[in-house]
Amino acid sequence: MSILRLFLVVLIVVAGIFLALGYIGGLRIGDTLSRPTVASSSDTVDRARERGAEIGEKAAIAASKVEETLDEAALTAKIKAKMALDDLVKARDINVTTHDTTVTLSGTVDSKAEHDRAMSLAHETAGVTKVIDDLHSR
Repeated sequence: MSILRLFLVVLIVVAGIFLALGYIGGLRIGDTLSRPTVASSSDTVDRARERGAEIGEKAAIAASKVEETLDEAALTAKIKAKMALDDLVKARDINVTTHDTTVTLSGTVDSKAEHDRAMSLAHETAGVTKVIDDLHSR
């Protein structure tokens, strides 16, 4: 009888140790059934592809905006260069801003001839469809 009691005590102690170690290790007996299943690799791949497509679309939009900005800067630079090389126009007194293919000239000019020449230089520039006149005479 004492051997049976000793056997039961040892069995309970061993079960207690396993339970304690499992609890400390983060795995409890009831958790194995209620633990959520890990997503399959095909779900993960599909989500990664969707996310990659979203990022690709955003990159394409950003590249388009950058290209548009570079085109606008190129038009502005062409017009400013023409004005700087022209003897009649004082380029430093005239601001050139570009939005799409529309150019706005602003600032001050000394004469009607300078005004007309600045407007014609802007109109003559390839890629310009409209010139907005915001120039003022001194």
